[in-house]
Amino acid sequence: MSIKDDFGNLLDKLQVERDEINLKLHLASMEAKQEFEEAEKEWGSLKIKAAEIADESVETSEEFIIKAKIIGEELKDTYYRIAKRLAE
Repeated sequence: MSIKDDFGNLLDKLQVERDEINLKLHLASMEAKQEFEEAEKEWGSLKIKAAEIADESVETSEEFIIKAKIIGEELKDTYYRIAKRLAE
């Protein structure tokens, strides 16, 4: 599997986690809501990077994709922490 495919899979998983958390936020503590709002900023940035990576007319370096993937992994950890709080 290529780095680009890996990144696409990560993006899909993040979208699902994001949607699930967003539905549960009405029950969340203020702290979880604030953390989710910060994550939303990162999500917006990641979506822009994903669009650039997906655009076949734009040359993206492997380094650019790796950096985007790191942001995605950090978001994954953030979503996990929030989801864990919501489950308590």
